[in-house]
Amino acid sequence: MIRGGDIVKGTCLLQKGQPYIVVDREFHTPGKGTAVARIKMKSIKDGAVLTLTIPTQQEVEDAQVSLHTCQYQYSDLENYHFMDNESFEQYEVPIADHEDKKFYLKDGLAYDLTVWEDRVIDIKIPYKVVFIVAESENYVKGDTVSGATKPITTETGLVVRVPLFIKQGEKILVNTETNEYVERVNN
Repeated sequence: MIRGGDIVKGTCLLQKGQPYIVVDREFHTPGKGTAVARIKMKSIKDGAVLTLTIPTQQEVEDAQVSLHTCQYQYSDLENYHFMDNESFEQYEVPIADHEDKKFYLKDGLAYDLTVWEDRVIDIKIPYKVVFIVAESENYVKGDTVSGATKPITTETGLVVRVPLFIKQGEKILVNTETNEYVERVNN
């Protein structure tokens, strides 16, 4: 059991016997009464979205999940393939269940997999990831006003807007929650 006030984004809860992942939550304190957590959850089974308002002191049932740090190996037409860094166990994760993660998975990087009843229900993407610029148009200095950006494509196919000085082959740091350019990476 978990209190409503302790629920954070990424928490797994059970509703009607099915696991849901919290995708958004906000706290609201009315002028009178107790504070509440407004929670938006996505069903692992069918993708249905459920919204709840829970008093912060009320307890709700959380799904008993385990986290496994795994290395991303590759993907085929149907699955992403991961290997547990400690037990060397292999995990196949259906692409259809996690289509939104495909641009953030890079060969050899470690990701936390959330497992419930021997099934991977979530892939935790790091907050910031370094990408290599695969495609970029060249712009001449002075073409536009300051602060101008251009679209580039990373090696995974992710499209990000970056400053005009970024060139093909350079490494950039991207915020994975907002898909925004953070900085150029020099190694």
